[in-house]
Amino acid sequence: MKKTYKIEVDCANCANKMEEAANKTKGVKAATVNFMTLKMIVEFEEGSEPKAVMEDVLKNCKKVEDDCEIYL
Repeated sequence: MKKTYKIEVDCANCANKMEEAANKTKGVKAATVNFMTLKMIVEFEEGSEPKAVMEDVLKNCKKVEDDCEIYL
């Protein structure tokens, strides 16, 4: 399953860090962050719960960029 989320991030480098953090999160099959459109597209692993996974993604992203935001 794929879902698109609106994000708030300050720069392209920060967006790359968020993408890396999201891709390292358990339950995420693949994640891409588009700085120009301020969107994150996440493909979830089969059997994972998107809401719970996205809460972990947000925690991991805040570790690398503490003022980022993902609107769940």
